[in-house]
Amino acid sequence: MRRVFTFLLCALLGMGFTLIPQWHQVQASISQSSPLSTPQLIQQGRELYQAEQYTQAVDVWRAALKAETNILSQAMLLNYLSLAYQELGQWQQANETINSSLNLIQQSKQTTPQAKLILAQALNTQGSWQLAQGKAEQALNTWQQATAIYTTAGNVQGKIGSLINQAQAQQALGLYLQARKTLAGVEQGLQQQPNQQLQITGLRSLGNIFRLVGALDDSRRVLQQSLEMISKGSVSKSELSPTLLSLGNTADAQGDKKAALTYYEQAAANTTVTLTQIQAQINQLNILIATGQGKEAENLGKQIQPKLTNLSPSRQTIYASINLAKSLMKLTSEGVDESAKLLATAIKQAQNLSDRQAESYALGYLAGLYEQTQQWSNAQELTQQALQLAQAINAPEIAYQWQWQLGRILKAQGAIKPATSAYEVAFTTLKSLRSDLVAINSDIQFSFRETVEPVYREYVELLLNPGENSEPSQQQLKQARQVIESLQLAELDNFFRSACLQGQIVPIEQIQQSEAAIIYPIILPDRLEVIVSLPQQTLRHYATKISQREIEEVLDQLRQNLEKPFTTPEGKVLSAKVYDWLIRPLETQLSQTQVQTLVFVLDGSLRNVPMAALFDGKQYLIEKYSVALTPGLELLGPRPLRQSQLKTLVAGLTEARHGFNSLPNVGDELKAIESEVPSQVLLNQTFTSAALQQQIDSLPFSIVHLATHGQFSSNVDETFVLAWDKPVKVNELKDLLYNRNQNRPEPIELLVLSACETADGDKRAALGLAGVAIQAGARSTLASLWSLDDESGARLIGQFYKELATKQVTKAEALRQAQLFLLKDPDYRHPIHWASYVLLGNWL
Repeated sequence: MRRVFTFLLCALLGMGFTLIPQWHQVQASISQSSPLSTPQLIQQGRELYQAEQYTQAVDVWRAALKAETNILSQAMLLNYLSLAYQELGQWQQANETINSSLNLIQQSKQTTPQAKLILAQALNTQGSWQLAQGKAEQALNTWQQATAIYTTAGNVQGKIGSLINQAQAQQALGLYLQARKTLAGVEQGLQQQPNQQLQITGLRSLGNIFRLVGALDDSRRVLQQSLEMISKGSVSKSELSPTLLSLGNTADAQGDKKAALTYYEQAAANTTVTLTQIQAQINQLNILIATGQGKEAENLGKQIQPKLTNLSPSRQTIYASINLAKSLMKLTSEGVDESAKLLATAIKQAQNLSDRQAESYALGYLAGLYEQTQQWSNAQELTQQALQLAQAINAPEIAYQWQWQLGRILKAQGAIKPATSAYEVAFTTLKSLRSDLVAINSDIQFSFRETVEPVYREYVELLLNPGENSEPSQQQLKQARQVIESLQLAELDNFFRSACLQGQIVPIEQIQQSEAAIIYPIILPDRLEVIVSLPQQTLRHYATKISQREIEEVLDQLRQNLEKPFTTPEGKVLSAKVYDWLIRPLETQLSQTQVQTLVFVLDGSLRNVPMAALFDGKQYLIEKYSVALTPGLELLGPRPLRQSQLKTLVAGLTEARHGFNSLPNVGDELKAIESEVPSQVLLNQTFTSAALQQQIDSLPFSIVHLATHGQFSSNVDETFVLAWDKPVKVNELKDLLYNRNQNRPEPIELLVLSACETADGDKRAALGLAGVAIQAGARSTLASLWSLDDESGARLIGQFYKELATKQVTKAEALRQAQLFLLKDPDYRHPIHWASYVLLGNWL
């Protein structure tokens, strides 16, 4: 996460160094016969640091330190050295030098404005070291001290930088609401900033931070504001291209490829800085490849290469070479040769700069190229070298990639046991990185779907197929189950750009009662694996030989059939096929137990299909069992619902709002709830986001029920529920409920989201549903996969509350009885009326 401190480092090292000298020019001036003064050495060190010549910057600053006699200047130089050591991954030296800096400041006992400013800078540097070492709480405290000093001194630039840093630490600690408030304060401070240059660069930095934490709309808005100020103001036009580049990155993160391409083209056209132009063109190249514009991509790749060759070595140059090489590998066979040359040059440059991080990346990707061409010996040797470098500089975000790559190479050579061990190490490293995955170096192209998810799936594949025609052991089955659950949480972390599951967690098996079976389907490229946990029994395992593509096609067709208002023979055939995959091999064992509830930990496209509607040829699954879903083994505070204490906050819309149709049956739904449980109702104009916040904060509700339009999507910015005044996005909803949990001892037992639906055409839309369920902090969430504009939804919800309020049943059984209530009515027997409702989380 240390890579987001660009704005602050500019403040620390000075804003005036826009012209970076070539390294050979600096080297020549150092070797001149007349010795340089200490200020000149400090200046040259700054220039080298900004040119990302970190090792050379260390040499120059150490020389300046030897010559310096002023104690505060020594403290400042030690501070600079710590920054450079952090960039080089030399953590012990970084810690020693920053501690020495702070000790010297303390020894000086000076309280001048200069002494306070140097102290604030040193505290900022110490905070970056602490966060990089996983000490987020210490980092937050340190940055709060720095902010206080900057505020007292009236140093706006330093204050803004340290507040941005605080937001990083708050994010890492799971303090999402506080992080958003901190960033809002930063934005407000920048708006009032009279220095337009500082305002523009500060807004750009803020926009980049918003993108990092997943606030993509905020990122784009702030960057657009920075762009408008550049076009209207009198500042240097050199700010234009970096801002356009940032806007392109945000648009790309939003999936707006067309806008991203335009921004990148403009960024490349509006700069005289070759490196910035190359970075924009490489991003442009990736968009062209992703959108199938191969010819244009080839032409652009040929334009970039000569420019890159002429650049002086630096970390950014090396990263540009790596990214270009990765892109060229996707184009043609000739691109493989060009990629190899680029990566070989990058390795030499990194070695000359003593930049072990850049060297590890370059070696690892060259090894990946050898893997692609099946030159296994070279691939393995270079991967191990890259891994050793990453481990030497304590860079787990790099190391896991080479551990995974080593596992693939060993597997390809038939060394299954060593390959499994390599995957186990990669998995363990990824688990330790959970909250930091989104901060993986953005200079190296990163995609969760490409560089994280496959590690989990390929490891599971090895665990469930240990080779030599042998069946997996109980230990391997348990590990496979743990891996797939970790993937579920990692997917949610990536969805929200933050670690989702915080607070007290309890393994399901600790509360797994005799009537619950837990079913884990796992979609692999060539088959569907299923692991089953039955009460007081060893784990079971079975598989169906079928491709991932066919699985997804069947599930997609089944979902479409379930949403049709009439029964088709094809629909029941599809439903029976999925039943055969998941339940049929288990029927005998289930019939021999007292199991009454099936709890599914669903994978991939299976999340978009209601398990209740699976058909065995005679009955739907819901006619035999209660059904619940959970994102994994770990639940938040599981315990049975206390029916005697039910009290509900109900909010709904019946009228058309914000382009959404009216929901006339919501009125009946709300009346049905009021008739069964004590309720506080917010309807139409009274259902505003502010009113909802006030009610949630002030009254002890066990259930929050929102009967309104809403959408679950794989894009966090497109996941929302509709209030009268505006759509409430998932992060806002999360903050509303999370804030309530912080202020009141009574947890929300149940969050109900009726009339919501998963986004049409989004195969991963149920991620949004699972994300809401976990982030809301409610023990259970009842939601609909699709919305029905008729009275069946109101009838089902009314019956659900009746079961819940009048009978001693679990939430899962209350839902089952409500679904059966409709299923037994000839007018509502089709699954479209009752199957869409799913229960996530605690089913008790």
